[in-house]
Amino acid sequence: MAVLGLSAASPPRLSWKAFGINRLETGLCRPCKRRILLVRAEVKFVNADEAKRLVSEDGYTIVDVRDKTQYDRAHIKSCYHVPLFIENQDNDLGTIVKRTVHNNFSGLFFGLPFTKLNPDFVQTIKEKFSDDSKLLLVCQEGLRSAAAANKLEEAGYQNLSCITSGLQSTKPGTFESEGSTELQNAGKAGLVTIQGKISAVLGTVLICAFLFITFFPEQAEKLLQMSPTS
Repeated sequence: MAVLGLSAASPPRLSWKAFGINRLETGLCRPCKRRILLVRAEVKFVNADEAKRLVSEDGYTIVDVRDKTQYDRAHIKSCYHVPLFIENQDNDLGTIVKRTVHNNFSGLFFGLPFTKLNPDFVQTIKEKFSDDSKLLLVCQEGLRSAAAANKLEEAGYQNLSCITSGLQSTKPGTFESEGSTELQNAGKAGLVTIQGKISAVLGTVLICAFLFITFFPEQAEKLLQMSPTS
C-alpha cells in the first residue's frame, strides 16, 4: 500500500511535480512496476507587507530578477541579484536592427534596456540555493518574477513566493533599500520622467500667471502694455 504526502494547496497558482511510487503485485512473481503520479506544488503570490513577513518570520531569501539597470536604481538591501533578462549585445544583423529600433523608442522614452533571456538563470540559482530553499522572487511589475518562478518550479523548486504587482506596489519604508531612488520608482526613466518634470514646471507657471491676472488685473494689464508690439 502506497502512502502519498500532499502539500497544502494554494489557490493563486499551482504547478505539477512528479513522484514515483512502487507497487508490488501479489500472487505470481511479477516484477515491480513504477507508477508516476502528479502532485501539486504551490507558488504563493503575496502583497508587500506579507512578503516582508515571509522574510522576517519564515526565513525566505529575496532574489531580485530585474535587469541590472533597474536593480542599480534601487534594490532591497541584502537581496541576491540574479537577472531573468540580461542586456542583449549580440551583433547579428537581426539583433542590430531590433536594438536600434528599441533604443530609439522604448529605450529613449522609457529608459528600458534591450535585453534577452538569461540562459544561465536557473543554473545560477542552483549554484546559490538548494531546491528546498524558500525564495521570494521580486521584480518591478510582477511579470518577470512570475516567469522566473515558473522556470524554477520546472527545475524542482517548490518554496517560491512572488510579490503581486511587483516592487512598484511597495510603500516607502516597507523594505530597507539601497540606490538613488525609491523601490517603487526604479522602473521610471527616460524622456517620460523628464517630460513629467517639464509639465509640472509649465503647469506651475500657468497657474501662477492665472492667479496673478485674477487678483492683480491692473498690474497684469500694465505688464502687457510694457511688452514689445510687432
